[in-house]
Amino acid sequence: MLEVIDIHKTYEGQPLLKGISFSLAAGETICLLGASGSGKSTILRIIAGLENAESGEICWQGQRLERVPVHLRNFGLMFQDYALFPHLDVFENVAFGLRNSPGPGVGRTQKWSENEIKQRVTEVLGQVNLSIFEKRRVTELSGGEQQRVALARALAPRPRLLMLDEPLGALDRAMRERLIEELRGILHHSGIPAIYVTHDQEEAFTIADKIILLREGRVAQAGSAPEVFAKPADGWVASFLGLGNVVEGTVSAFGVETPFGRISIKTKLDSGEKVTLLLRPQAEIVESSETLTGKVADVIFRGQQFRIELENGLYFTVAGRAKVGDVVKLKILTVELL
Repeated sequence: MLEVIDIHKTYEGQPLLKGISFSLAAGETICLLGASGSGKSTILRIIAGLENAESGEICWQGQRLERVPVHLRNFGLMFQDYALFPHLDVFENVAFGLRNSPGPGVGRTQKWSENEIKQRVTEVLGQVNLSIFEKRRVTELSGGEQQRVALARALAPRPRLLMLDEPLGALDRAMRERLIEELRGILHHSGIPAIYVTHDQEEAFTIADKIILLREGRVAQAGSAPEVFAKPADGWVASFLGLGNVVEGTVSAFGVETPFGRISIKTKLDSGEKVTLLLRPQAEIVESSETLTGKVADVIFRGQQFRIELENGLYFTVAGRAKVGDVVKLKILTVELL
């Protein structure tokens, strides 16, 4: 449906986007994931037509969009601040965009009738579970309810593409965790292809069919959440996603010698070779001396397990109880070569 091809963009004389390319299939939700300043929001604005790229192409179903005005692209864009009208009730906030856009149906040029507006607003409020809030002022709603009003307003004109820029960023973590799965269900039920921007990997893994991980204006890795989780492209990706400890070492006859101790791996390597290892966080506290050893600096309770951080900076999840100050010996359950 959408193709982003080799997009370059500078900002204040500095390269911001350095050859971004990806595609979006019908009904698919992709997530642009990256740190602040990686160019995520700029990509959305270029797709929407609010900004121009210096080079590259944006195509929708094979049609180049650089000369298609914003209002004719029929793309929905939802921002973090929601931009709701405080003096209007929920119904009128959702209806606002419909009153100034072409009516439903391919090739339709006349505006929505009042009957069509009422029917469509009622429909989308039902989709986001806000039917009973039609006449309530948005200032009387919780943050999560306001987020759903903004989503309903974006969905109402039946956009060909929906783009969401950090839509849960203004909410606290507890509310984000409640809403993210609900939002995923709404997007998949609508069938509208969507691009979701976030800096939060948990949100990305939950909502996306495909993740585009950005680093300093380039695509560091692209793939489904299980693919990225199972095989990070490099140490930076693994560290950014919090997949475990990234450790540099040198191969010896007995394993890999690292600043934290000797680590055994199953892969056969040449002695003296420099390697990067990913130590997945799952570990066991053991008695054997042939293990990684460290002093516990911090302990966090996580249900039936504990997350321990060692003074050397490594962290692991263990079943056994450990206290700050304990010297523990650990058997790392999964070691991967990056």
